[in-house]
Amino acid sequence: MSDATVSEPGHRLKPLTPAMLRELSVRSDLKGAARSIGHYAVIVLVGALIWMVASRFGVLWALPLMAAQGYFVAFLFMAVHETAHKTAFSSRSLNLTVGYLSAFIIGLPYEYYCLFHWDHHRYTQDPDKDPELIVGAKPTSDTQLAVAYSGLLQVAGRLWLMLGHAVTGKVIVPWIPENKRATIVTEARVYVALYALLLALSLWFSSVLLLEVWIVPLVIGQFFLRPYLYAEHTGCDRTRSAFQNTRTTYTGAIVKWFAWNMPYHVEHHAYPSIPFHALPKLNAIVDGEIVYRGRGYVATTRETFAWFRRHRQSDQAN
Repeated sequence: MSDATVSEPGHRLKPLTPAMLRELSVRSDLKGAARSIGHYAVIVLVGALIWMVASRFGVLWALPLMAAQGYFVAFLFMAVHETAHKTAFSSRSLNLTVGYLSAFIIGLPYEYYCLFHWDHHRYTQDPDKDPELIVGAKPTSDTQLAVAYSGLLQVAGRLWLMLGHAVTGKVIVPWIPENKRATIVTEARVYVALYALLLALSLWFSSVLLLEVWIVPLVIGQFFLRPYLYAEHTGCDRTRSAFQNTRTTYTGAIVKWFAWNMPYHVEHHAYPSIPFHALPKLNAIVDGEIVYRGRGYVATTRETFAWFRRHRQSDQAN
């Protein structure tokens, strides 16, 4: 994999015809419901198994199930992402319902994320404007890089930011426009209040249920989610073209299903109006144009980790 470079002019793609774009952009309540209900059904099923195993044999015996649950819960991020684009369903109300619920479960305020993600699409790979490149400290050692790949720092950072919004009533991050800041503060306060209520109820009933089926799995799940997210753009070019600044990773059907087809990430960035269920068909059309291709997430994680190490060492040398 080559290092990120500034590439001008951008990659030129023969565009989809208007008819093709219209056909691929059709949204479906049925397909959105099937994916979201299926995803949540797996979480409920595995959560019930965790509760039964932990109650009968002890929590240690439930750890493998908790790790699996972590993957399924953390990847609700994909439901948040797709509903932020309002493409998961044709119904706006369904997009908002699934989006708000999924965002609450993963601790990522929905309205905040929508604005964050809007700027990510506008300024992909721009080191001064892409929020994904701005947020968080840059690792200065292999240990810090490994911690970054755990995803724990990123989760702690966004929870701390949410708490700051709730407590101070101030929003200063540049991707939140002035006219939206009151909404973000209100949203943060609602989230914090609901989390506090759930904590109080758990203490009142002396219950560790939410800890076992939700909180601990969500933490474990970051070890799966963060390498996946780094695969999307790390090492790609700094250009306006989605076919150069983004990576599509070719992986198995199960990963694609729980990731809502977002491994087809070049396709998504090139045509963000096209819903998740049409991305495989879009891939068949534009596959030959894709510059950065990941061959599975294990191999791609090795590549992105190596890329971060090279650039850190280069920066330290300078």
